[in-house]
Amino acid sequence: MKLKYSTQGAGEPLILLHGMFGSRSNLGLLGRVLSDKYMVIAPDLRNHGQSPHSEEMNYPCMANDIIRLMNDLNLSRAALIGHSMGGKIAMQVALNHANRINKIVIADISPVNYESDRYGEVIAGLNVLIKTRPSSRTEADKLLSSCIKNGAIRAFLLKNIVRGIDGKFDLRLFMKGIIANYHDKLTSAPAGQPFIGSSLFVRGKNSPYIQDKHLDEILRLFPRAQLKTINNAGHWLHTEKPEEFNQIIINFLNLQVDLE
Repeated sequence: MKLKYSTQGAGEPLILLHGMFGSRSNLGLLGRVLSDKYMVIAPDLRNHGQSPHSEEMNYPCMANDIIRLMNDLNLSRAALIGHSMGGKIAMQVALNHANRINKIVIADISPVNYESDRYGEVIAGLNVLIKTRPSSRTEADKLLSSCIKNGAIRAFLLKNIVRGIDGKFDLRLFMKGIIANYHDKLTSAPAGQPFIGSSLFVRGKNSPYIQDKHLDEILRLFPRAQLKTINNAGHWLHTEKPEEFNQIIINFLNLQVDLE
């Protein structure tokens, strides 16, 4: 699949991979900071943003999407930085295409299977928007609030709505493809040959996604993995603690991160 993407900056290539229900703008602050030194490439992943839709959605095929993007840009190698689902895609690329990857940064996700009900309220809220097609962002937020109480999460999800030619709002997400694969393929663990390149895992102290019990599996698949924890941050650590998050990544890219 040929993904829609944006680029900024010049230098060694870095590819930023957003999480589920996101888009290429999600890691925009990090991208702007890194573009002073690197060529930063930010794609919309399949079934997200302006990229094509497909009912096939799993980590191997999404990893292949990233390899195709690299091929289209004539990149022999690149570094990958991924948050949540984007982190699993980054891991899958590294495990299957190690010769194409310089290093990876994984933000708040582990190479393990997760429960399939974590986004139940989000899926329910987005389905309400699809059925109702609100006429304003205020109406859309009110509709989402029937399922999602957290205002920050609603604001994040509302970045996916776009006004149609009739004035009503539609979702840029292809929910049919996401829902069809969510309960098995998208909650599964990436798999492949261990990646011996440099790897950094960054977790939010208040998030359950990278737990101590996951560390053995992380080190099995990524023997050179380093771990950093950001205090007072949850799963959305790149928006909750952006300066600390960005600095940790800059230090890692400059080979200045120590193991915890």
